[in-house]
Amino acid sequence: MSVSEDLKKLCFRLFEVDAVKFGSYLLKNGFYSPIYIDLRVITSYPKLLEDVAKHLWDVAVANGIQCDSVCGVPYTALPIATVIAVKQNIPMVVRRREAKDYGTKKMVEGHFKENDCCLIVEDVVTSGTSIMETVQTLNNVGLKVSDAIVLLDRDQGAVPNLAKEGIKLYSVLTIHQMVAVLQAEGKIDSAMVVKVKEFLSVHGSTSLKPSILPPVPNGTPLQKTLRYEARAEMSKHPLTKQVFHLMHEKRSNLAVAVDVTTTKQLLQLAEAVGPYVCLLKTHIDILTDFQPEVIDKLKQLAAKHRFLLFEDRKFCDIGNTVCQQYQEGVFHIAQWADLVNAHPLPGPGVIKGLKKSVEGQSRACLLVAEMSSEGNLASQDYVRAAVTMAEENQDFVVGFICQSRLSNNPALLHCTPGVQLNPPAGDGLGQLYLSPEEVITKRGADVIIVGRGVTQAADPGLAAKLHQEAGYLAYLSTVQQGSEV
Repeated sequence: MSVSEDLKKLCFRLFEVDAVKFGSYLLKNGFYSPIYIDLRVITSYPKLLEDVAKHLWDVAVANGIQCDSVCGVPYTALPIATVIAVKQNIPMVVRRREAKDYGTKKMVEGHFKENDCCLIVEDVVTSGTSIMETVQTLNNVGLKVSDAIVLLDRDQGAVPNLAKEGIKLYSVLTIHQMVAVLQAEGKIDSAMVVKVKEFLSVHGSTSLKPSILPPVPNGTPLQKTLRYEARAEMSKHPLTKQVFHLMHEKRSNLAVAVDVTTTKQLLQLAEAVGPYVCLLKTHIDILTDFQPEVIDKLKQLAAKHRFLLFEDRKFCDIGNTVCQQYQEGVFHIAQWADLVNAHPLPGPGVIKGLKKSVEGQSRACLLVAEMSSEGNLASQDYVRAAVTMAEENQDFVVGFICQSRLSNNPALLHCTPGVQLNPPAGDGLGQLYLSPEEVITKRGADVIIVGRGVTQAADPGLAAKLHQEAGYLAYLSTVQQGSEV
């Protein structure tokens, strides 16, 4: 498609202000790209910002789009959407990436009516994931979305991806058009054009994947995986938000189970694996030399390396008993463990008892819905009951210990034990093993729990690092591969 003179001028101007750059740039997905697009700089050039907004609105008009309001994808598209709203005298709503913990706690700001049609405004699109995250948030408050406009389409699958979700995407320019214009004007040479085209060829057609994968025992069909940042935004419990933010910032979905019997071993392993984990799972009651001071040292290491403490207590009794087990005894678990777990077998009373013990504290629980041991008795009815209990108690229950994805609620964590890089058939005591790729891409796990594959390695720190990298790469394979840059 030919490019008008006005659009050529826009390409030149974006190049001049370094909104489009060529070289070698590390993207957030770990790939190096020969082209980097950063439209945040246009806010420093009012006339350019106005031109971008005009071109976007022209595309909307040319395609007959009707809407009651506009919404910019946070955050780069917000000023663009604001200019459109002002110039066209059309209402604007603002989608937050995460709710405030005070005031109205709204995810969408502005005045609107249910079933109002909202037009999404985006700066750059790769696969369309960021647009779909915004669509979901708007849909949750009753707004309808059928169209989106974007300044620059990277030609990496957004149009067909969004079409499958019922969203029509219209762009001002594609990356191939921009590159052709800049080459014709002598801004970039043919060698750079080849690099860009090769990059797009290798990393193009990024899909909103995975599509529905084969279900596993007791599992629910897998749907598209949202990024950790998006799931943090959708989570109601502050601890779940913290876990997802840690997973994103540390690029880790690894929990290491330090099931050792001495304080020295526990602290040495916590120090070694701490940089690579989001959770450290303990069995504090198997320490043969437990002293209260070990808890203070554990908390110091957790603060130093930024991980949360998960005590694998597996509470399973009536509410009054678990309340005392959680608070009292020699371990005082409620005082230090960010996360604990419980069997749903006693019924909702086990949750009520635990929750009562930590009112006002940022503590949470995982339900043991499935186990990784051979011959365990978790029936489908049992698993369904566990899911129902979790859904009804999201102010305290934040997910599951499980072997498959049990819920497509993005706020619930699925933590899978029995993981190793090169999984053996078993340990002779009924423990079954799976690889990080298997549990994440095929079974829908969010957190991989690795024990002896790390703790019994010659170099536990290196083993943790290798499991971290494998787990995170498996996660990346289930979400958007391009970077919205």
